[in-house]
Amino acid sequence: MTELKIMSDVCFGENSLEALSRYKNRNIVIYTDPFLAESGMVNAVLEKLDGNSCHIYTKIAPDPSIEQVGECYKFAKEHNADLFIAFGGGSAIDTAKAVLYVDADVSGGKNIELVAIPTTAGTGSEVTDFSVISDTENGVKYPIVDKKMAPDLAILCAEFTVSVPPKVTAATGMDVITHLLEAYVSNSANIITDSVAEKGLALAFDNIYKAYKEGTDIAARDNMLMASYLAGVAFNNAGLGITHSIAHGLGANFHISHGLANAMVLPHVIAFNSCLDVPFGMDKSVAAQKYATAYSKIGCEDMGTRLSVMGLIKKINEMLRLMKVPVSLSECGVSREAFEQAKPIIVKSALADVCTTYNPRVPEAKNIENILDRLYNGM
Repeated sequence: MTELKIMSDVCFGENSLEALSRYKNRNIVIYTDPFLAESGMVNAVLEKLDGNSCHIYTKIAPDPSIEQVGECYKFAKEHNADLFIAFGGGSAIDTAKAVLYVDADVSGGKNIELVAIPTTAGTGSEVTDFSVISDTENGVKYPIVDKKMAPDLAILCAEFTVSVPPKVTAATGMDVITHLLEAYVSNSANIITDSVAEKGLALAFDNIYKAYKEGTDIAARDNMLMASYLAGVAFNNAGLGITHSIAHGLGANFHISHGLANAMVLPHVIAFNSCLDVPFGMDKSVAAQKYATAYSKIGCEDMGTRLSVMGLIKKINEMLRLMKVPVSLSECGVSREAFEQAKPIIVKSALADVCTTYNPRVPEAKNIENILDRLYNGM
């Protein structure tokens, strides 16, 4: 039996923010970051919440830590919150979800509703029961999975994403593409997640550069938000893979943004999963066949499995160059000494990461090491 989880209602398109008007007489905590608070963007949310008691936590930081989750939990308790609104990128949404997780654990059940309003496209966190929290002391990122963390409502409003700078648009957009491709080749993929991923890939590849080049292109922004949402639906059901397992370690040890880490690792993982390193291995690789199908689904000519897989890798690398995304750890300022010191830690954490469970090819430590070595110089 196959189960499909779509646990969040979603409102999208014109006037989607009006969905907030359904909430009355609630004690609301809004989790957001300093920029969204200081720029006044959060006011658009507040305007829809007349008749409620609203309290804003404005100190959400990238890569939310265990300490920040504790601080946000305390803030929620101080204001007797019965509704959270996560307004921001993946960090704001993941923090709110982690606070829900803690509260449900302490109180014995879910007592607080969650509305997620993403301002980047993005993590897909607005529709998943995943959250990633950093243990800064030990240099580890912990993916948490629990149905209680799934948002009750996701609001996709492209207007909130037009101010995202090109560099962030590129990184978060590559996060979308990584989610879609990893879900597509996952060992837990099914006919529904495949269909969702294929549509998301077509949207993402067609719109990521448009959104990067012209941030006010509202149609491109809207399509990237929808691709991000579809990616969330796909990977929430099919899982992810070792691109994410490795990226978690890179973020925890070198403080590289999650989207950028995924972007750099993805081409190397496609090559590994397709068995390009094994003589005639591609002939038996289901992942290679699916990557080839993905290549045709984004509007490219079907050239057979091997050439299509190589074409997909080439297309991703060309896109990274167009958007000026670093393709190596050395470009990101990571020293050789720091890299060698962190490498065994990253390998160990990647092999233990829950995302590795869903990877179509089972990696050994030497495989992760090889990917990291190639990644350091961008080979």
